[in-house]
Amino acid sequence: MGNYKTICSISGGQSSAYIAANYKADYRVFSLVTIEDRRCTPKDKKLVQIVSDRIGKEFIATAEDDKILHTILDLEQFIGNKIEWLNLVSFDEVIKKKGGYLPNKMQRFCTVEMKLRAIFRYWKANINEPVKMQIGFRANEQRRAKNMLERANKNGLIEFKDIIGKHKSGKNKWQNIAWQKPIFPLIESNIYRDNITTYWQDKPVRFAPLNNCVGCFHRNPLLLKKMYLAHPNKMRWFEDQENNGAKWRSEITYKEINKHKPQIELNLEDFSTCDSGYCGV
Repeated sequence: MGNYKTICSISGGQSSAYIAANYKADYRVFSLVTIEDRRCTPKDKKLVQIVSDRIGKEFIATAEDDKILHTILDLEQFIGNKIEWLNLVSFDEVIKKKGGYLPNKMQRFCTVEMKLRAIFRYWKANINEPVKMQIGFRANEQRRAKNMLERANKNGLIEFKDIIGKHKSGKNKWQNIAWQKPIFPLIESNIYRDNITTYWQDKPVRFAPLNNCVGCFHRNPLLLKKMYLAHPNKMRWFEDQENNGAKWRSEITYKEINKHKPQIELNLEDFSTCDSGYCGV
């Protein structure tokens, strides 16, 4: 890739934070998933103002664990480099745009609209030439890396479909644009999850038990029930989106999950990273 610039995409989890702390990059970005539910606004008004300043508009709440907000601020101080906070649209706006249709395992448009598109638009506005994109897949996740590379074009670049203008009819004109070559520093360095966990044990960076949206439809129903206990207002937001037949999961509603009484007590450690939806990019 010659002298092409490198972007470090930070999800809020330990793996992408490890890359930010240990590998060079020209740009560091974090896509924040926001919701418009004031029941979920953090009680820390100073934190709310800081996040508002970072995303350049009023911050009401996030669908993710609030601790991730601290993760990004802590990480920025720890690595001594600025992290760009990105936010194009709220989750509410995305669902409204889709006519009330909810993302699910078959149509996972939430990651595209709230994570990838925000990074792509940032790239287009600030770089606009192919870059290397650091991806936080660990040494035991080579199949995921292989799957991602198989989506690349003949030049080894991942393409993204975005609006490039308007047709004479007024409709949006779309185009697939080659923009990034994924690279996998953790795989190349043979870094596993235990290496990363050990690294962060004595560092001044706070992490949520799990990253990504607390009500992610990829999560096991038992884990979603635990999320109701840990984040009741945020899970009610997810529950409230299920109306007029719209569902996050085909086999069960979130209201039914909330009513479920687990037969055994499970800890967050009992769930694998597969339950977090893999939307860190």
